[in-house]
This record gives sequence, C-alpha cells and structure tokens, in this order.
Amino acid sequence: MDNIDAKTIRTITLETIIVALLFLISVALFVFLTHQVVKGVDPWFDSKAFDFFRRHTTPSRVTFLRNISFLGSPLFLLPAYLLIIVWLAVKKRKYDAIDVTIVAVTATLLGRFLKWLIGRSRPDSPLFEAIGTNSFPSGHALSSFIFCSVVIWLLWKSEWSIAAKWILSLLLLSLSFTIGISRIVLRYHYASDVVAGFCIGFTWVMLSLWVQKRIRKSIGNRQYPIGNRQ
Repeated sequence: MDNIDAKTIRTITLETIIVALLFLISVALFVFLTHQVVKGVDPWFDSKAFDFFRRHTTPSRVTFLRNISFLGSPLFLLPAYLLIIVWLAVKKRKYDAIDVTIVAVTATLLGRFLKWLIGRSRPDSPLFEAIGTNSFPSGHALSSFIFCSVVIWLLWKSEWSIAAKWILSLLLLSLSFTIGISRIVLRYHYASDVVAGFCIGFTWVMLSLWVQKRIRKSIGNRQYPIGNRQ
C-alpha cells in the first residue's frame, strides 16, 4: 500500500512539474512576443512562415483550411459551448457547467481586450475578405485551443478507456493547431499572432480551472469543516 501511495505521489508530482513548466514557458513566450510586437519589431519567423506556406499551398489546401478555420469562429464555438453546457446541466454536473461557462466567457473577453490593447494590424493581402479587427493574438488560435482543452478536460473525467482518451486528445490538439495554421495560410494572421494565441490559451485555461478548483475546495471546506464532513 505504501508503495502504491508513493508511486501515485511521484506521478502526481511529475505531472504538476510538467504542467508548471509548460505554464511558465507559455507565459514567457507570450510576454516576449507581445514585447516584440509593441516595439514594432516583427518576429523573424513571421515572414518565414508566410514564405513557407506560400510555397506549399495549393487551391485545394486553401479550401480545406478555410473550412477548418470556421471551427475556430464564434459561429461554431458558441453553439458548441451551449450544447456542452446544456449536456452538463442535464447530467446534473452543475459545477462542470459553471467551469466551462466561466472559461469560455473570460477567454473571449480576454482575447478581445488584448487585441484592443496591443492594436496590431492584420497582414496585407488576405486570400479572402478582409477583417476589420486587430491581429494580435489570434482569436481563432486562442478560442479553438481553449475549446479543445475544455473538451479534453471533460474527456479525462469520463470513464472512457485510457487509449481512447489519448487518441481523442491528440486529435483535438491537432485540430486546434490546424486551425491556427489555417489563419497563417489565409493571411489573416502572422505566425506570431497564432503562437501567442496558443500560449495565452494554454495559460488561461490552466489558470482558470485551477482557480475555480481552489475556490470550490475552499467553499467545500467552509461548508464541511474537518471533523464534521459526512
């Protein structure tokens, strides 16, 4: 029993360390990119990314990525979030429904605020109709990453097999990354916009779920003090 407990503790500690490192890297990279953009210095990989995708883009790929890009738009994400929240409510998972709602709403507000605050213009010559909003960070990258992360979070709370959880998690992350790439190919965003969107998306979803967990634990402790819990 002691060996099992020790192994569990080591596993939890390792997971915590990995998540903490990814969190710090995401914050640091986002701060660095923001600093570069605010100073008016375009990160070196922005032009490299445009050149790379221009050489490897075909009309069929553009059509495919334009359709994929829709999955990161409010027209898709809003109904998708509503379906998830309603499903959680029907399943009487009140706290999960609240968590999803808070993460979705705050992430949207954060993305809009950062776009307004930083005020970076979009790239020239988009492949389709121009968009009037600012560019940094990519709202599609941020929103799609958070949505996929929320689905992954709910998935790992389910009773599905470990193999199914891993496969679906990797597919969801791949979808989010493809949405981000689509924004570069369609010339709606610089590569740094997309990277920043993923960084702030990861940071925000981790921070939001952690804070909500701590708040719920604090409320539970007040409702059921030690010695009086049933």
